[in-house]
Formats: sequence, structure tokens, C-alpha cells
Amino acid sequence: MNIILMGPPGAGKGTQARFLVEERGMVQLSTGDMLRAARSSGTEMGKIVADVMDRGDLVTDEIVIGLIREQIEIGKGNGFIFDGFPRTLAQADALAELLEATGLTLDSVIEMEVDDEALVARITARSTCGACGEVYNDATKPQPADGECSNCGASDFQRRADDNEDALRNRLMEYYKKTSPLLGYYYAKGMLQKVDGLGEIDTVKAGISNVLG
Repeated sequence: MNIILMGPPGAGKGTQARFLVEERGMVQLSTGDMLRAARSSGTEMGKIVADVMDRGDLVTDEIVIGLIREQIEIGKGNGFIFDGFPRTLAQADALAELLEATGLTLDSVIEMEVDDEALVARITARSTCGACGEVYNDATKPQPADGECSNCGASDFQRRADDNEDALRNRLMEYYKKTSPLLGYYYAKGMLQKVDGLGEIDTVKAGISNVLG
């Protein structure tokens, strides 16, 4: 099964993808993670990525598709989770062509719906463990009183510089501008499913499981 997880910054796509990886053996293809891994890999594609990023240029769709192709060719596993890609209609078309060329299909597109005001309140209270990435929230999941991450025991808690209200609203606007056409694109194909992204983590997890069956 191959799926796309969609949702604005902070909707919890990474957390839910991790559950799918752990419980279903799926492979998460996160654009950011792939670019960082490629940059330090020493491969030909990695050298191209490093050169583009070192120049401060935007990584092209062709490069991202190339990275996805590499991961697909490594092994299909129990399916792929596309996280952070596609972001535009052109990328959606490119992904469809790649999947067809590799004999794969896209089974579902899950939009994690959020209320913007509630999301802003949640994200501005967010912090993460600098060692393992475990997410904490001042209101719903405070950092442990002993100052150690409940997941790995580290004590390096961090807040993203852009997790402030103005920056987050700008990111939300950019997301909606670019992805609104994608929602219509996948709805027309009968693939789009919606899950409440602001519920409790286990509730969101159950909603995604219901969609996937």
C-alpha cells in the first residue's frame, strides 16, 4: 500500500508516519530527510544535491523524483508513505508517472485537517528533543519534570525558531496556496480521505487506520 500524507506544518504527519513505519513496516519517504541523507551519501545524486544546496538554490523536482526513484528501487517493503511530496500539481503528475513506470500504484491520499487557530496555539507551545525528535507540548505533553526525554533520556530540548505565530501563519498561507489544487486533484481521482488532525494522537492514529483498513 502506497499513500500520501497531507496536512499543514505541525499537523502531525511525521508522528503518524512513524506509527505506520513501526506497525505496518511501511517506508517513509520524507523529502527533507532524503535530501539530508543524499547530501552526505557521497553518491552521484548526493553530490548533485550538495552542490545545489551549497549554492543556496532550490532543489528541482527532477532531483526529488530521482531520490524517490532510488528509494523505490532499493525495496518496496510494505509500501511507501510520501511525506512532504508532492506539493504542486506538476509534482503530482511526476509522481504518478514514476509510480506507473515502476509498477506501483497510489492507494490513498490522507489529508490531516486542522483548525488554523488551534494549530497555531499548539505549535507555538511545541518543543522537541534534540537527540531523538520526540515532540512535547507545554499544554498537552509537557517536558518531563526530571528534564530528561521520556523516549531516549537526553536533556537537549529545543524550540524551532520559526515556531512563532507570525512565521507559522506565513507557513500556513504558503501551504494552502500550493496544496489547495492538489486536494481537488486527488478528490477528482477518488483518492482523497480526510482525518481530524487535531485529535489526540491515538485518535488520529485510529482514524488513519480506518482509512487504510
